[in-house]
Amino acid sequence: MSSLSPLAATLNVAMGGAAGAVLRYQLGRSLTQWLGPHAMVAFPWATLAVNVIGSLLMGMLAGWLAKHGGEHNGEQWRLLIGVGLLGGFTTFSSFSLEMMLLIERGQWGLSFTYAAVSLLAGLTGLYLGLIIMRLAA
Repeated sequence: MSSLSPLAATLNVAMGGAAGAVLRYQLGRSLTQWLGPHAMVAFPWATLAVNVIGSLLMGMLAGWLAKHGGEHNGEQWRLLIGVGLLGGFTTFSSFSLEMMLLIERGQWGLSFTYAAVSLLAGLTGLYLGLIIMRLAA
């Protein structure tokens, strides 16, 4: 159970999320400057970069929390960095962590279902949103 008040927990997530969103934006700008706009249009380098970096950092955070979280305000770090910063940077890091937890528990079928449903439902939702907005125009 968290020793943080609901307000403190929310502020940790908000501060981390704001920082993560800014970092994502700045990484995209930096990559565009480095690779050029044509490369960024040809392939989603920025999204790939944040997904890989975010997943690496989420793994490092989860490993650190498992080892030291109980003695070092683990819930506050989980909310600030895991939910906030990495959530604002990329939700793929959360997806990667959840997938790995299912796999580590031997729940292969459930992990495959989660991945497939996440991908298909996400793409379907996006497609439906585009259709709705095109029809409304």
